[in-house]
Amino acid sequence: MKKSLPFNKLLAIGLMLFAMFLGAGNIIFAPKLGQLAGTNTWIAMVGFLITGVGLVLLAIISLAISGGKVELLAGLVGKKFGIVFSVLLFLSLGPIYVIPRTTSVVYEIAILPSLPGNINTSIILLIFSFIFIGLTIWLSLNPGKFVDHLGRIITPVFVGLLILLVGKSILTPMGAIGEPQEPYLENIFLKGFVEGYYTMDVLAAFVFGGIFIKAIANEGITEKKDVSSTFIKAGIISVIGLTLLQLSMAWIGATSVDAIGMRDNGGEILAWSSEYLFGNIGLLMIGTVIFLTGITTNIACLSAVAEYFERQFPKYTYKQWLYMLAFGSLIITNFGLAKILELASPVLLLLYPISIALIVLSFTHKWFKGYQTVYVGTITGVGFVAVLDALKDAGIAVNFIDQTFAFIPLFANGAGWITTGLIGAVIGLIYAKTKDMEERALPIEN
Repeated sequence: MKKSLPFNKLLAIGLMLFAMFLGAGNIIFAPKLGQLAGTNTWIAMVGFLITGVGLVLLAIISLAISGGKVELLAGLVGKKFGIVFSVLLFLSLGPIYVIPRTTSVVYEIAILPSLPGNINTSIILLIFSFIFIGLTIWLSLNPGKFVDHLGRIITPVFVGLLILLVGKSILTPMGAIGEPQEPYLENIFLKGFVEGYYTMDVLAAFVFGGIFIKAIANEGITEKKDVSSTFIKAGIISVIGLTLLQLSMAWIGATSVDAIGMRDNGGEILAWSSEYLFGNIGLLMIGTVIFLTGITTNIACLSAVAEYFERQFPKYTYKQWLYMLAFGSLIITNFGLAKILELASPVLLLLYPISIALIVLSFTHKWFKGYQTVYVGTITGVGFVAVLDALKDAGIAVNFIDQTFAFIPLFANGAGWITTGLIGAVIGLIYAKTKDMEERALPIEN
C-alpha cells in the first residue's frame, strides 16, 4: 500500500485536476475582464483570483477533510439540505448547464467561424454535438484511465498551445493596456470577486472529488490521510496552473483593444487575438485549444456526475448513468448557447455563495464546536440573499428587491450574503449556547 507518489505521478495527477478545471468556458471570462477593466485589470483580477482560483484550493482541502464527498459536507446543515444541494450541484455541473455550455462554446468558436453563411447551422450543431458528446462518452467509459487521457496526453498539448499564444502576446504585445470601462470604474475588487463565480471552479471542485479520489486509489493510495494529502498536493499544482492561466488570459484581453477592438465575449477576444498574433494558423491553434479544453471538461463533468448518481441511485450502473446524462446534455445543447447562458448566471449566484459558506464552515468547524445551529443559521442567511441575487439576475422584481434590501451592507455589490451569513452564524451560535445544546453536527472526518 502506497503512502505517497513519486513526483512524476503526482504531477500527472495535478495536471489531470488542472485539465478537469480548465474548460472551454473557463478561459473566456478573464480576457473579457481584461478588455473592460483596462488599467484596473490587476485590481479586478485579485478579486477574480480569490473566487475563481484561491477558493478552489480551499474547496479541495475542505472536500479532502470531509471525506471526499460533497453530500457529507452539505449534510452537516441537514440531511435533506445535503441531498437537495448535492443533486442541484451535480445536475448544474453536468447535463443542465456545463456540458451543454461547453459543447456549444466549442461549436461557436472552433466550428461556426469556418462555416459558409448559407448553411443550416442548427443541423450542423446537432451533428457536431452528437459526435462531440459521443466522444465524451467513449473517453468516460473507463474512469481508471482518466489520468492517461487527461494528465499525460491531452493536457500537455493544449497547455503547449496556450504557452505559444501567451508567449507571443508578451514578446510582441498587441497594444497598450486600455482605459477602464463600465462596470470596472468603481468597486473594482468586488466586481472581479463576483466575476470569478463564472469560472464555476469552486463548484467543480465539489463535483470532481469522487472521480478524482478514484484516480488516486488506482495509483495504490487508499488510506484516508494519504488520499487527502495527495489530493491537496495535486490541488496546489492545479491552482498554480490556473493562476498563471487566468493572469495570462487577462493580459491578452487588456492589451488587445488597439489591435482587435472591443469584443462581445472572451471567445471572440481569443479568436481574434490568435489570428492577429499568428495569422490563419492562430485560428487553428485556438480552435484546437478550445476543442481540447472542451472535451476535458465534458469528460470530467460527465464522469463525476455519473459516479455520483451511481452512488446515490445504484439501481442504474455507472455506464447507464453516462448514457442517460449524455442524452440529456445533447438535448439541452441544441437549444443554443444564448439560451443556455441565459439560465446560467442566476444558478451560479445561488450556488456559489452557499458553496463558499460551506468551505468556511468546514475550516472553522472546531471553533464553534460543530453546532448544527451554526450551519443552519449561516446557510439560511447566505441562502436568503443568494436567492434575492438570483432573482434579480433573472430580471424578477428587480426594483422591489433593490429598494427593500438596500440596507444590507454590500448588497448592491452582489456580496450582501457575507453580511447575512455572518449574522446567521452568530444567531446560531448564541442559540446553541443559551440552550446548552448537546446535539451537534456530525464531526468532519480528518
